[in-house]
Amino acid sequence: MNIWEQLLHNPVLVIGLTTWAFAQGVKVPIEYIYTRRRNWALWFSSGGMPSSHSALMTATTLCIGLYYGFDNPLFALAFAISMIVVYDATGVRREAGRHAEKINILVDKLFSGQAISETQLKEVIGHTPGQVAAGVGLGIFISLGSYLLGFYR
Repeated sequence: MNIWEQLLHNPVLVIGLTTWAFAQGVKVPIEYIYTRRRNWALWFSSGGMPSSHSALMTATTLCIGLYYGFDNPLFALAFAISMIVVYDATGVRREAGRHAEKINILVDKLFSGQAISETQLKEVIGHTPGQVAAGVGLGIFISLGSYLLGFYR
């Protein structure tokens, strides 16, 4: 079996990446519902609803438990990494986004009326708790659904 066949027959990888792609893909229509603007850049960016990082890690972690056992050391490792990702998404990255918002306001006020073009800092680099919860829920839904429907058995 070549490497591509091995990758395609790995349920943890396939379901995890499918969940991530779905989470990234639904960001554009969700943003449109809230703002009535199509922002195709969301497909390739971090931040937004739902958290694709949280969805990816939740699906991957749950799949490891479902396919290889919840008593497997890999499940424990994946669970620990998932906790770090969720904490980072709601804590560190969210605060960095808030700082970027404030700095951008200061830059706008400082340079208002002048012809100086300053690059705005990226403000949507973290997630709200609701966005992370949606990502976690999506990860659980897709991985459990895939398992219960018999994929990769």
